[in-house]
Formats: sequence, C-alpha cells, structure tokens
Amino acid sequence: MAATALPRSDPGADRHRRLADFLAAASGAEHVEITGFAKLDGGAIQENWGLDAEFAGGALAGYQRLVLRTDAPTGIPSSLSRLDEFAVLRAAHAAGVAVPEPLFACVDVAIIGKVFFVMRRLDGTAQGRFITQHPALQAELPALAERLGRELGRLQTIRPPRADLAVLPTVGPIQHISSFRAYLDTHPRPRPVLEWGVRWLETHLPEPKAPVLCHGDFRTGNYMLDFGPGGARLAGILDWEFASWGDPDADIGWFCCKGWRFARLDREAGGISAREHFYRGYERESGRRLDPERVRFWEILANIRWAVIALQQSDRYLIGGERSLGTAITGRRATECELEILILLDPEGATAAYRANA
Repeated sequence: MAATALPRSDPGADRHRRLADFLAAASGAEHVEITGFAKLDGGAIQENWGLDAEFAGGALAGYQRLVLRTDAPTGIPSSLSRLDEFAVLRAAHAAGVAVPEPLFACVDVAIIGKVFFVMRRLDGTAQGRFITQHPALQAELPALAERLGRELGRLQTIRPPRADLAVLPTVGPIQHISSFRAYLDTHPRPRPVLEWGVRWLETHLPEPKAPVLCHGDFRTGNYMLDFGPGGARLAGILDWEFASWGDPDADIGWFCCKGWRFARLDREAGGISAREHFYRGYERESGRRLDPERVRFWEILANIRWAVIALQQSDRYLIGGERSLGTAITGRRATECELEILILLDPEGATAAYRANA
C-alpha cells in the first residue's frame, strides 16, 4: 500500500520519529522503526491509519501490523472521543468479545497533532456488499449470523456500574427521542415522516430493561471477515465510537435495520440471513428470549436514527466544509429510511399500495 502524502506543516520524518518514540516508551521497546504509515479505506466518521513497525524488544518485540485511529477533520455530535472509545474496546476485549486488541492510547497532541489510540490490525474485509453478495460466502452466512448473535450476547454481559466506563452516557429511548427532536427542530428542511416516526416512538415506549453495554453501530459493514483454507471466519467487530449504556434490544434493532442489508433486502438480519439464525445465537448466549414487538420498536427507532445520522453526515459537507463526496451524498439515505418507516408503521397500507401499483 502506498503511503499518503503527509501534511506540509509537519514533515513526515519528524512525525514518524515522535510516533516511534511514543510506541517504544509505551511498549517497553529499546527502539521502534516505522516501516509503513498509510491511511486506510473505510471509517466514515474517524480516520484509520495502517501502521507497520519493527519493535526491538519490549511487549511487542518483532514486526507488528497495527492501526492508529484518530479523529477526522469533522465529526458528528454523538460520537465518543478516541480515549473513551479505547476504554470501551478494552472492556469488550477483556469480556471475550471478538475485537481488535487495543494496545496504547495517547493524549499528547504533540505526537501527531491529535489524540489517538493504537490497536492490532485485522486481516480480511468489512465491505458489506461483498459479504452479503459474494457467491462463495452464501453457505456460511447463516452460521456467521448466529456467531454475531453470540458476540452481541457476550457484549451485553458488560453492565454498569463500571469505573473504567464511567464516562459513557446512558442512552434510552427518551434520550434518543429528545436528540431526534432537537436536531429536526433546527434542520433547515422539514422531514414530516421522521416527525411522525418520532411521535410514534413517544406513544409506544416499551417497558424499560436494565441497561447493558451497547455497541451503537452493530451491523454488517462494521465487522471484518478473514478468509483461509477453512472458509471465512469472524476476525473482529469494529468502530465502537457510538457505544453507550442502553437497552439490550437497541443493537438488535440496529442490526436488522433495512439500511444495513446491502441489497439483500430479503435477509432481515444484516443482509446475511433470516432473523432466526441471529436471534438463536443471541438467545443462547444471553439466556434472554426476544420479543418481536419490542425489537420492532427498536427497528423503527433505528431507521429514524440512521436518517438523522445520514443528514448529519451531509451537514459535514454542506455546513462543516468537509470536502468528501461520500460524506455529501450520504444524506440521500435519509429518504430510504423514511420509506421504511412508513412501511413499518403501516404494513397493511404499504402492502395495499404496492398491489395497487404493481
């Protein structure tokens, strides 16, 4: 992979030296030589840099393939800081959840100009369309869905209070609804379908459950598959910047949201299988039986949330000045969410309209 151009205001040699010194001190190495540093594809909200380094001694002695994760030039309000995301990653790793091993966090902005953390680099792909549509993977996808259900059940064994995660917000339906309203009330264009959806949530609140650690963006596209002689395997779950304490069904509704099926709308569990496989893995690991109506509430909420995030992403271009075409056009996904909200809120009417226009 070719290295990207380094900022003119910070010569590459100086930044590499500072970063190498930090890695040596953090790992106990005599010295560290950085042999590769290139921006990785993906990461719609944060920046990920591939970091290849040779460690002389210390806890990471030898050649290491790592990832440096730091802030993008602009962000969205609900994202955690990198230091808080690092704490979540450590807790998940300690609980046995399949995640990249978190190694070091750095708050000294003199190193690269921003706070960052370093974790091990995973092999494989996280591309949603490849995972959901590649012919060689089709027979393995139901087992993958069940495995992801087990991983989610294991994640939910992490519960408050936790001193190491004391900074995490508690985000239940009321908090979500409040944030949706605050955003929509100030948005320059009216979104009546989203407003209707928010009102429906307000009048159909489920009975509360004890909070658990929620990933916040648990979906196809945020886990990585590695490929070997035995087939595809789950390498790890990525992108923890939306983690919070919350309802145990929140991540389930998000995983099943139509926006994350990547052209396989017939597979309601993340575009990879029927719900039964994902649900079975989750229920066996968590010991909790899922209530379909409760999941439906969180799926409707997920569509509203994804619509708001899509609009916030386009705001980064339209208002924040970020020059990224991908960020700019994400706003169109809000309309797809609005159509799905209409279908979920009035399935009989949607069926009748479809038949009338068929």
